[in-house]
Amino acid sequence: MDRSKYSEKWLARFDFFEQYGAPSTPEHKAAIKAAKPGRRILIGMNIIAFFFGFIYFFVLGLWKKNLVLFGICIIIGLVLGVFQAVTGFYLPQGIDIGINIALAMMWSMTANYAYYLKEVKGSDSWNPFEGMRMI
Repeated sequence: MDRSKYSEKWLARFDFFEQYGAPSTPEHKAAIKAAKPGRRILIGMNIIAFFFGFIYFFVLGLWKKNLVLFGICIIIGLVLGVFQAVTGFYLPQGIDIGINIALAMMWSMTANYAYYLKEVKGSDSWNPFEGMRMI
């Protein structure tokens, strides 16, 4: 891996994942818990991916994972749309905003480790949650 083509932020993330492993490992969980809040955010989420996830994943070359995440959004939207049409009950705006934030968090929380897998490990799978902890 040519380290000169990555920013300091990406190198810090890559080094963290290299040292402590995937987010689902106990070592990673303990290291995140012991880290300062700013470092937790740097490793655990990607602010650019939160706001521009769909575009950002294409820029990073994570198009397979991006299509899966987009598919999840489409399915959730269809299920909610059908539910609202059948029942006549429309979700309050607060719940709708909460769902949208949760969907943006999918991109935000998977971006760093997915990019690490692609760039360092050479993994180009379709699974956006590969190595991620679910709880």
